[in-house]
Amino acid sequence: MSIVKACPVVLRTRQSLEILAFEHPLAGFQLVMGGVESGETTASAAIRELHEEARITGKAIRELGTWHAEITGHTWVFHQCQVSAGLPDTWIHFTEDDGGHQFRFFWHPLGSELTNEWHSIFRGALITLMVWLRHEAH
Repeated sequence: MSIVKACPVVLRTRQSLEILAFEHPLAGFQLVMGGVESGETTASAAIRELHEEARITGKAIRELGTWHAEITGHTWVFHQCQVSAGLPDTWIHFTEDDGGHQFRFFWHPLGSELTNEWHSIFRGALITLMVWLRHEAH
């Protein structure tokens, strides 16, 4: 059985559509994502991960789709999430994950180039999301 990961997708529109992302001090630019615990839905896992990794409260409003990450063999389920309050352009959050890290959160314009600062698996996830969201807009 494939390992399932939940990925909360928080979007905003400024000059263009932007997605919430963060810089991991050891592993580059990433999206919030994590495992689904026993008895948990992917939607509730997405909300839990959003709170654990970013200390953001929100709710899952719709499932965007499922993607198979060939690099790891994991299946990712993307949920668009609505947050309860406006978020700043950038901020730092200290998370207890993996012994504690400072994550720098920022908004990535979905139409912009994915540089090598992005962890390779997250480049694949973002390309998939961009295709889905672009298709939806037409």
